[in-house]
Amino acid sequence: MNFPDTAFSFTLDAVCPVTGARAGTLHTPRGDIQTPVFMPVGTQATVKAMAPFELEEMGARIILANTYHLYLRPGADIVAEGGGLHGFMQWKRPILTDSGGFQVFSLSTLNRISDEGVWCRSHHDGTPHVMNPEWSMSVQKQLGSDIAMCFDQCAPWPCSREEAEGAVRRTALWAARSKEAHAREWQGERRQALFGIVQGSVWEDLRLRSAKDIIPMDFPGYAVGGLSVGEPHGDMYRILDSLKGVLPSGKPRYLMGVGRPDNLVEGVARGIDMFDCVLPTRNGRNGTLFTPYGAVNIKKKQYERDFTPVDPECDCYACRTFTRAYIRHLYRSGEILASRLCSWHNLRFLIRLGEEMRKAILEGRFPEFRRAFLGRFSGGEAE
Repeated sequence: MNFPDTAFSFTLDAVCPVTGARAGTLHTPRGDIQTPVFMPVGTQATVKAMAPFELEEMGARIILANTYHLYLRPGADIVAEGGGLHGFMQWKRPILTDSGGFQVFSLSTLNRISDEGVWCRSHHDGTPHVMNPEWSMSVQKQLGSDIAMCFDQCAPWPCSREEAEGAVRRTALWAARSKEAHAREWQGERRQALFGIVQGSVWEDLRLRSAKDIIPMDFPGYAVGGLSVGEPHGDMYRILDSLKGVLPSGKPRYLMGVGRPDNLVEGVARGIDMFDCVLPTRNGRNGTLFTPYGAVNIKKKQYERDFTPVDPECDCYACRTFTRAYIRHLYRSGEILASRLCSWHNLRFLIRLGEEMRKAILEGRFPEFRRAFLGRFSGGEAE
């Protein structure tokens, strides 16, 4: 699909004077994205169990796809021949692609890392591949996403300070190479924004060092990577606190891989605009549903004769139409519809949470919203 050579921009619509929570609008050639926003993950050019028209109905404004996985299967060249991701998967709204850098972390047993890049073996068939910033920018251009991410190194948790320092240094090196390669690939066209990534694990000084390295490169957006990889939530919040006054205020801020409802609310309270995670669809396939009071495990016998919606406050198709008893029956019967309905609900829950936080910020009541939400939400099971 062709579209105008239009610059990306970000507008701050309101800022909470108490917390710094932001309501903004990310302007892209394929449409505006109002923030805070949760972005469903479509690793293989599909959000699991969901059709594109269903994602549109639930209010998704932007989705993610995975560079590494699509490079291996079906191949970035095939996606390009199919019209890029938008034509291939028939999603007309914006798409963000990760860089493949997270697979350096998640598939570490198959990888060898150096400053040049990453030598790895395919988790499908064991064939060797080399991933580096130049590879990532080339593949992300073929995929045709609206927002691309710099190739980075995500340090594991726990890790030594030495490991985290190495990841910070290498992330800066690869960010500079990513920017140069991205400029060569696009030759001045403004059809794909490139976001930089801040690393540094749970060390505040390393996070600030990483930000100091990345911010002068003047990316149109900045991500915080390497959180939600196993560290305590308090460490996540502490790191976000340290970065809140450092990341450029006039550009979007993206917290990568975070999808727990309470983490989203606390992230927004610390100036984050964008989130993504596989959690809502993964939990949905396992029969675990978000509610304002915590999680519901729909497979439990206590829901056998529960003829109420999963969440009476939710406006998703599953909650408007079906009962807990029916969805439990679908799960126990092995019906595919169970996974679809639960995934639908969880995705809508997080998308709606972003909408509600935006409304609260615009109306000047975000601190009250935050207190009320966290006061009733439990990370464990709902009563």
